[in-house]
Amino acid sequence: MSLSESTDKNVVWHHATVTRERRQQQNGHKSVVLWFTGLSGAGKSTLAHAIEEELHQKTAKTFVLDGDNIRHGLCSDLSFNDVDRRENIRRISEVAKLMLESGLIVLTAFISPFREDRRGARKLFPHGEFIEVYCDCSLETCESRDPKGIYQKARNGEIPYFTGISSPYEAPEKAEITIKTDEQTLEYSVQQILEYLIRRGIIAK
Repeated sequence: MSLSESTDKNVVWHHATVTRERRQQQNGHKSVVLWFTGLSGAGKSTLAHAIEEELHQKTAKTFVLDGDNIRHGLCSDLSFNDVDRRENIRRISEVAKLMLESGLIVLTAFISPFREDRRGARKLFPHGEFIEVYCDCSLETCESRDPKGIYQKARNGEIPYFTGISSPYEAPEKAEITIKTDEQTLEYSVQQILEYLIRRGIIAK
């Protein structure tokens, strides 16, 4: 028997007395995951932080998991090839699940380009508690918003595995919310998502 097999048998899940339901009651809202996906430059982080600000003003308990920030720590050992991208999303999914249990409204802003990985993330959560938000924006608009010039570097071959250029982006087929970020204002997009959360009974009107 290997050490890992021996260790696995001794790993058990400990159930807390302070449950998710009690945390939600204290917070005054339900906990969910808003999973923002889209091309680089589609406005995922901008929209996620704008929604968090509105929710914070309403005293909701929130946290944004941002792709760039996570790459500085938890996933700093990963590259951008397909295998490491899948591992990146797997780790984030597990973190988001823990934060959901803590009673938070979790907003994740990651390209998460592959449908299979997003489906895998969704399976970790009870039905209705994983809300996919597709930031639908044309590649041309994303490139025009590119202040760091990373799209041009990708086109020049300086950045490998770049989504939309040298690596595919698989758009959601049935996202709960689709935001046309190259057509709608930020204010309208925020309101669209807040109204969805109210209709679902996640936050109070």
